[in-house]
Order: sequence, then C-alpha cells, then structure tokens
Amino acid sequence: MAAFLKIFRLFCRIKRRGARVHPAQQPEEPEQSQPKQDGAAMEQTQEQESTGGLFPRTAQEETSTTGTGSMENCDSSTTNSSAALLNMLVEEGLPSPKQVPAMVKYIHQWLMANESDEHRLDRKLLDLTEAQPTDVVMTLLSVAPSCDRAAETMWKTILCSSRTAESVQLRLLDVLGSWPEHSTCTSDGDTTRVFALAATVVMWKILQVPCIPQIVMKILPRVFVHLLFQVLFSTLDTPMEVDKLWKECQQQHGFAASPNRFAVQTLKSLLCQMQGERVVMAVGRKCGWDTLLCVDTHHYAVALLAREMSCVSPPLCSRIFRYLLQLLSTQEPRWDLPALAFIVEVLKYQDLSGSSGKRVLQILSRHLQSECREKRYLALRALLKLTDDPLLARRMCSLAESLVQLLEEADGEIVRMAAMVLSFVVFENNSLIASPIALQLAEALLTLFDHDTSQVQQVSILLFQALVTIQLEKEEKALKRQVLQSLIPLFIHCHDKNRCVAQASWETLHCAAKFLQRNHLKKLVRKKKLWKFAECLLAEDRSRVVEHVRQALPYLQSPQEPLREAAIRFLAPQAQRQDTSPSCSHLEN
Repeated sequence: MAAFLKIFRLFCRIKRRGARVHPAQQPEEPEQSQPKQDGAAMEQTQEQESTGGLFPRTAQEETSTTGTGSMENCDSSTTNSSAALLNMLVEEGLPSPKQVPAMVKYIHQWLMANESDEHRLDRKLLDLTEAQPTDVVMTLLSVAPSCDRAAETMWKTILCSSRTAESVQLRLLDVLGSWPEHSTCTSDGDTTRVFALAATVVMWKILQVPCIPQIVMKILPRVFVHLLFQVLFSTLDTPMEVDKLWKECQQQHGFAASPNRFAVQTLKSLLCQMQGERVVMAVGRKCGWDTLLCVDTHHYAVALLAREMSCVSPPLCSRIFRYLLQLLSTQEPRWDLPALAFIVEVLKYQDLSGSSGKRVLQILSRHLQSECREKRYLALRALLKLTDDPLLARRMCSLAESLVQLLEEADGEIVRMAAMVLSFVVFENNSLIASPIALQLAEALLTLFDHDTSQVQQVSILLFQALVTIQLEKEEKALKRQVLQSLIPLFIHCHDKNRCVAQASWETLHCAAKFLQRNHLKKLVRKKKLWKFAECLLAEDRSRVVEHVRQALPYLQSPQEPLREAAIRFLAPQAQRQDTSPSCSHLEN
C-alpha cells in the first residue's frame, strides 16, 4: 500500500503539472477546473493513510476526475499514471470485497475517458469478476443501467472469458427474471436498485455482436423464458423509475417506443440467434407479436410461439420445457398461465417416463383447482394429451377427486374435458377409484344427463356406463341407488334426437340393468323393446313409482319433441290408473 500511495501522489502531481502546461485545454466552464479537486484529493489521501480506508476514497477521486473529461485533456503521462494506479492495486493482490464496487466504477470511468485503449484493463476486470462476480455485475448494472459504450466493453470482456462468463451470465439471469427490480446489496453495503430492464439492455447489446459468447448460447432457453415473461410484466406495470431509465435508453440508443416492445425485439433477436427466423416470420404473419403485448391474450401468443418453435426445433423446446417445469415448482402465480400454455403445446415431444412425468402431474393437479378458468382449461388439455401414455394415465387416478369437482362447473367445455379424462381413467385403464369419490362421481354424472351441450350429455352417460361396468362388488351396494336413479333419464334419452346421445343412453341402460341383475329388463333393452321395459319396470318397482314419475315430469318441458312424447307416453298409464294410494295422492298434490 505504501507503493500505491507513492504512485497516487505522483499521479496527482502530474495532473497539476498537466493543468499548468496546457492551459488552453482547460474546460471553458470554471466549475470543471481541477486544482481544487487535486487539493481535496491530497487531503483525502492523507486522511485515508491514517484511517486505512485507502482505495474506496481514492477511487472516488479518480472517478470524479475522469468523469469530467479532464483525463482526455491531459498528456499521455497522465493516462499512463492512471493505468499504473490501477495496476499497482491489482499487482499487490486482490482487494477486500468492500473495495471491489469502487474499483468497478473506476474501470468504467477510465474506459469512458480512454476509448482508444479500451482493452488495457481487461485482465484487471477479469480478476475482480472472478473473485467477486456478484459485486461486479450489480455495480456495473447500477452505475451504467443504460449500458453505455464503456459498460458494453466491460460486459463483452467478462462474458467472452471462460473464467467469468458462466457466473456473470447466471447473475444477469437473476436480474432479468426479477421485474421490475432485483433486490441486492454489494459488499460495500450499497443497496442501489438494479432493474431488470438494465439486464435486458445488456442482453440486447450482446445479441447484436457478430459472435455471440458461448455461455449465452448455452443458456438461451432460460434467457428466452425470462424475456417472454418480461414482456408480460412490463405490459402489466412499468414503475416510474423504470420509465425514467427507459427514456434514458431511448435517448442513448434509439430503442422502441415502450419497454414491452423492446423486450419483444430482444426476444426476436434471440430467436434469430437460435436459427428461428422462420418462427419470427410465422408468428408475425399470424399477428402473434402484437397479441403477445396484450395482457388478456398473452398466453394465446405464447401457445402460438410454442407451436411454431416445436415445428422448427423440438430439442430447443424440450430444454425450455424442462426449465419451465423447474420454475413452475415455485408456484409463482404471475407467469404460470403463459408457462402452462407453452408446456401444453410441446408435451408430445417430451420424455415423461422419469421424474418429469411425476412433476408434470403435480403441476397439473395444482392448476385443476385454480380459480382461473384458463388454467383449469389448459391443465385439462394437457391431461387429455397424456392419456396416450399408459404410465401417466395410471397415475391420473390420484386426480379423480379434483376432476369430479370440475363436473360441477357451469362451463360446458370444462365439464366435457373433465368427463373425458375421468372416462379414460376409469374405463380405458380398468382402474378403480375410491368408493367415496365413485359415489360423488355418480351423483355428478346424473345431473349432466340433461346438460345443454349434447357432447357433455354423451360423455357423461358413457362415463356413467364405465363406472358401473368397472367397479367391483364392494362398490355395487353403494352405487345401487345412483344406478336406480339413472333408469328413467336413460330411458327418456334413448329417444333423443341426437343419435350419439340416444345410442349412449341405450348402451348405458343395458349396462345398468345388468348391474342391477335384472336379466328380463336387460333382455328387453337389448331387443330395444323400450315400452315393455318401462311397463315392466313400473310393475316391478311399485315402491318407486312415485320417484320414477317425478323423474319423468321435467321432460314434459323439454325443448325436444321426442323427449316430450316419451315422457307423455310414460306418464299416461299412471294417470289413467287414478291410484288412490298415499304415493299417488302425494303425486296429485
């Protein structure tokens, strides 16, 4: 340190001499002249010598001096002394962590004043970065958030070196994914906020160079994901501080009109680096980039982007898929909708035989219970795709309870998809579900026989058929009441004008008769002697006549004429009997 102090004093004397020798080169504005600063620097140096806090304050003096541009006005000996000052610090060993941020600031200011010799301090910067990568990254982002020429030089230096590239890029990723700001504190206690937008600007700059650093290519999937989400976050909210930074970036670089559009531009540049020019053009032709900029349609654009990318590069989509699974495990609600949209589109390209498959089911299970309709819809779409995988299909039995709850939804499409998944789980795999859930399922399906959507009717009727066909003896007694309640609705719907619903009702009615072990009823259904089936049912189940009639009455108001006629024909014989039993009296009331 004594040697450094000697160099520093020499540097100050040379600067004062330079100021006397070249008076014509002094700045016109008096407040930028340097003699007072030199005196102050000497005063601070003496104070630092006694306190031991040497470097941070001397670096501050150098920063203020070079920041005014006087370094450019001094002769070459001044420039050499400036370099010697930093060289001496590094040669005497790495500084303490608290001194690193000040040294980074010094290098930045030195580069601003020495454009023609910008690589002279590369080794010093790499040494500092290797020792304290977080301090270097965060300090550089805070001191030059708009990524000026000097900062760009420094970023290229540390990202192109095998010594520092990986650690620096990982820290940049942390900032990139932390909208609007990344919480940090450097070793010197500085808590200056570092914005995600600053990291995006750095990434944009790096993507424009002819030869992209290898480490950037290695982690492109993660960069892609964070940029994709940043489009959403910057569309949702751009704080005042970020807007101020953005205006500086616009003035300095002439960027796009808004941060979210800039994020889209950066995303396009990234795709082009991944040989995805076809993707950029295809998404553009379908107005996907504009759709990406709207909060309500963002996830649709992400799905479109995923589809186009999967056609061009399935391996890349697989890398993105694995990273999204890792992120979704954190249950972050701000971006799980677009993440889920991407995952659904690329599922068919994934190997889900290992832990990935288990993780996918866990994520889908969570989103089946989401309050967001779109998340439930996407989770069901994913499950329908996974039914082709025998192993995952067997594991879906654990989702039965959540799927049954979805059958109570008002949304017909959600109900249809949930019923289809349940049908596959119960029927295609010959799988049993727990008795309490089986009873809940049967109750829910009965209410869907008369759903407004014919597809929901058909799927629910067929699922009911699967339920009574697969469940073993221990469930028979519990399900008997629901099966008895299904007979009249199934009989009526055998006359449905929708042939698919009518066929499903006839098949299920046959299975119900078999389940109840009423062979004569089963034979009548098989021979399609439905009116004899109705008469036989009423004759045998005298204790349930009132209940059967109650079930048939609502069909008198059906919008379908065939169903109204079937209900009338079923009810007419009962009215003609004029039965005075308590049951019939109750019916008349």
